[in-house]
Amino acid sequence: MYPDVTGRFAPTPSGRLHLGNLLCALLAYLSARHAGGRFLLRIEDLDAPRCPRRLARQAIEDLCWFGFRWDAPPVYQSERSAIYQFHLERLEAKGLIYPCFCTRAQLQQQASAAPNLGDTQWVYRGTCAHLGKEEAARLSLARSPALRVRVPDEDIRFVDGLQGPQRENLARDCGDFIVRRSDGLFGYQLAVVVDDALAGVSEVVRGRDILSATPRQIYLLRELGYPVPRYYHIPLLTDAQGRRLAKRDRDLDLSALSRRHTPQRLLGMLAHAAGLLEEDRPAELDELISLFDWSKVQRGDLRLPAWL
Repeated sequence: MYPDVTGRFAPTPSGRLHLGNLLCALLAYLSARHAGGRFLLRIEDLDAPRCPRRLARQAIEDLCWFGFRWDAPPVYQSERSAIYQFHLERLEAKGLIYPCFCTRAQLQQQASAAPNLGDTQWVYRGTCAHLGKEEAARLSLARSPALRVRVPDEDIRFVDGLQGPQRENLARDCGDFIVRRSDGLFGYQLAVVVDDALAGVSEVVRGRDILSATPRQIYLLRELGYPVPRYYHIPLLTDAQGRRLAKRDRDLDLSALSRRHTPQRLLGMLAHAAGLLEEDRPAELDELISLFDWSKVQRGDLRLPAWL
């Protein structure tokens, strides 16, 4: 039996961990430990060429340097393809999966006539949703298809622990989305819900920038018959000038920061920025567990101090 609360941290090791990763790990860890729950580590290395194992090992070393401990061996998504395939076939058996032969160029062309969700996302218009078997077989001779899941024309609602009530109509605001890419790699949306469900994860702490993915994941959980965890989408970090951090900010990744600061100094700074500490001072990870309360955590972006 799992305890009432199971949290997790799930980095993608395509580069060295940075302060945004550390903030996510910190709040996920404190929330789970404050409730007397479990804390798990998952390495989201679905795209193995972009996520070499050496970077995964480095991420684990970085987390240990700060004092993080997890209650089971780390899980690597790159080793779980058979599990994702099993769940994909469950969705297929329900008539929810179909092949999509659209190229990136075609999707970009379609985007000009579809509602836009950002620089790299748009509502899929269902171009391949009604292909016949013969047409799909003909197209597959020239191109391996991606696989999409059909979505309903209904509102998906949930209450985020930090950002409050949320609602999205998948058919209108997202469209049928990919669960396996044309190169055979499984989609993030499918992998993350399967991994969370099988691990008994009851709360998901992650950045506010992927809040829009949550309705898709809730839909998959519902169709697979798994419970929906509690979600907390945390604020993003900005530098002292208010500019959002990115992986290009190499001076703020842990490779550089660990040479200039102690783990206690960095943990205390993040805890203060998030609202858990009244002053910016060094703090031990275990000390922060007793101080944790979601009501203290700010919703808006967090500005880092100039001394970094």
